[in-house]
Amino acid sequence: MKSHAQAVVIGGGVIGCSILYHLTKLGWSDVVMLERDELTSGSTWHAAANIHGLHDSTNISRIQHYTMNLYKELEQETGQGCGVFQPGSLYLAQTEAREHQLRLQEAKAKLYGMNFHEVSREEAKQLHPLVNFDGIRCIMFEPDGGNVDPSGVTNAYATGARQRGAEIYRFTPVTATKQQPDGSWIVRTPKGDIHTEWVINAAGLWGREVAALAGLKLPLQPTEHQYFVTETIAEIDGMDRRLPSVADRDGEYYLRQEGKGLLVGAYERALKFWAENGTPPDFGHELFDDDLERIEENMMRAIERVPAVGEAGIKRVINGPMIWSPDSNVLFGPVPELKNYFCCNGIIPGFSQSGGMGLLAAEWIIQGETKYDMFAWDMARFGDWADAAFTKARVGDQYAHRFKIHFPNEERDAGRPVRTRPIFEKQKELGATFGLNYGWEHALYFDADTPETAGFTRQGWWHSVGREAQMLRDSVGVIDISNFGKYSVKGAGAEDWLNAVFANKMPSVVGRSCLTPLIGKRGGIAGDATVTKLGEDEYWVVSSGMAERYQQRFYQMVDLPEGTTFESKTNDTCAFNVAGPKSRELLQRLSNADLSNAAWPFMRSGHLTIAGVECAALRVSFTGDLGWEIYCDVGDQLTVYTALIDAAAELGGGTVGSRALMSLRVEKGYGSWSREYSPEYWPQEVGLERLCKMDKEFLNKSAAAEVMQNEPRENLVLIHIDEDAVTASNADATGGEPIFKDGVGIGRVTSGAYGYSVGMSLALGYVKNASAGDRVQVMILGKPHGGTILAEPPFDPKGERLRG
Repeated sequence: MKSHAQAVVIGGGVIGCSILYHLTKLGWSDVVMLERDELTSGSTWHAAANIHGLHDSTNISRIQHYTMNLYKELEQETGQGCGVFQPGSLYLAQTEAREHQLRLQEAKAKLYGMNFHEVSREEAKQLHPLVNFDGIRCIMFEPDGGNVDPSGVTNAYATGARQRGAEIYRFTPVTATKQQPDGSWIVRTPKGDIHTEWVINAAGLWGREVAALAGLKLPLQPTEHQYFVTETIAEIDGMDRRLPSVADRDGEYYLRQEGKGLLVGAYERALKFWAENGTPPDFGHELFDDDLERIEENMMRAIERVPAVGEAGIKRVINGPMIWSPDSNVLFGPVPELKNYFCCNGIIPGFSQSGGMGLLAAEWIIQGETKYDMFAWDMARFGDWADAAFTKARVGDQYAHRFKIHFPNEERDAGRPVRTRPIFEKQKELGATFGLNYGWEHALYFDADTPETAGFTRQGWWHSVGREAQMLRDSVGVIDISNFGKYSVKGAGAEDWLNAVFANKMPSVVGRSCLTPLIGKRGGIAGDATVTKLGEDEYWVVSSGMAERYQQRFYQMVDLPEGTTFESKTNDTCAFNVAGPKSRELLQRLSNADLSNAAWPFMRSGHLTIAGVECAALRVSFTGDLGWEIYCDVGDQLTVYTALIDAAAELGGGTVGSRALMSLRVEKGYGSWSREYSPEYWPQEVGLERLCKMDKEFLNKSAAAEVMQNEPRENLVLIHIDEDAVTASNADATGGEPIFKDGVGIGRVTSGAYGYSVGMSLALGYVKNASAGDRVQVMILGKPHGGTILAEPPFDPKGERLRG
């Protein structure tokens, strides 16, 4: 066995083998896989192995499309059969909401050149004569959908990796992973040690146990999952072709041909957890006892849709384990707290995603960043707050509602609350409805009489949010922004370190602030921050809260000077945005400070004493209106909040939630991280190129310089959607909707909201070959809604209120 390798992949399932294959494909041949048993042990071998291309997430659709196309190439390259069957997939909509979802996916397929289109009932009946289409509103067909052979695919990846120099050691369990002072790793096995630059945890059902060897806890929980295969069905036996699979997600089951019968699987409400205290080390190719009663309701719905299922006997039942993350997406990426330790754990649709997942893992390890923004998969989206109780509750919800639509803005209650701040109870008394942001409860809107609902169309809370947004624009609003990521940088080297990290020049005068991009490995926007100089050797950094663990990776790339500290204050410090035309008057009533424009201009900071509490204050507002951000210790949050909202009420203002903030910032055309700002987008595409100071050194400057020489591939624009169109559909853009011009796809929406104070339905998005004044079609609900690209934001385009 080798004693040295560039990378060691732990786990010989389909994902581990794909990562190994793609590492070699991108040029690393000195790589090793360690598998405790035989390849495919665990959950790979018994998977239903369905494949499909479309997903609600654009980038996940891209990698699933890559995966589907890869399998036949892999067969030709390796000579190993993958058992690819692609008779197509039929997607059925029983409800209006499901129809909206499918039409959106059809529009995305057209934009990205994927094959997914509507078929008539007659066409669907010809494709699958066994299906009863009664009660179906809409039918889509994906010609490339189907299934593969789990063992064949896994062995094809393994063969391809071996052909390029990789070595695979079966029956070689990992007993320890020890990081060395230089950041490399020793991987211990009963057959000897391997010294490696990278450890890749792709251990499937044993992902938690392998992570624990490195001192890491992963939020993962296995469940049982069942499907069954029928005996031969005469109608199928008499056919000379394979039937398409059926995705009847409103019926909460999946169905496809298997041999001359049908395979039916379900995600039942009465799920059964497994291995809560750890996956048994000797588990391999075992299955659990059959328990079809658990999925009886799902089975009956499948029989109603395809009566032949009920007429056939059951040939075999597969009841095996799957391992889930709290949101059912993979835990993917380098661990921020451990150098060169990569996770790829908790994969559910493994055979739809294995190729793309392996490619992106290899890109991240070898090139330092993936080509696509995959924060939806990034393990850094969870912190240590995602404990075992939260994980179990969320996994239970994800499993039981596997086929439930994930609506825009939807919040699910399972496992909450996890983290709250001192004003949580006060906000509940004020009628707040809460959402979850990196574990924190935060107010979405304030209206006890309007419960939270979710859908593609405007919900009841749309009017509640509108009242808050209009109130702030007319008077003053108080927004809890404690979820923002907050950092303190102190020491003689603070300014130099911040200049080495961020692209803009740091303020050198106390009380000054700047906006600055954080540049990724490929030259894109990895983050944005407001940096304020609070004292001679002290800076305050504010950035995205949900990106805090993600952005640790970048901060760690630049060594701190001796005597300089960088400390997260997100948990210790709370913040409020006081904004609106009467925000100055409100704060003036509570403080003796001079808040005039001359004394305290835009982007300046200072201190205010509010209700006896010393607060830091920065004159800036994400609402695009006159406003200040107020920062206080967490222990003083309730005191400061009470004083602010009481004073606001005297001025006709009050509390404002995060959904109104979304509307307000879209009216101003402000971008937000993970929507408009992403490593995929270049500075000149986002409008941040002027904040990249090329006369100084900063993190990934060479990458920024290279991409900034190019013309923008796309540009960020603001679109006014025609009022008659949104009135007719009762829907606004929310994000992800394709944008067309003269029938040609030119881009997609990144954020959408109704601008209550300007009376416009608005969408921020990226487009190519279009400019201000052009007419476009935004595919809200998957249908064209006319719109016009604006030359400037409709609210305060010259910044007179913001700076006044």
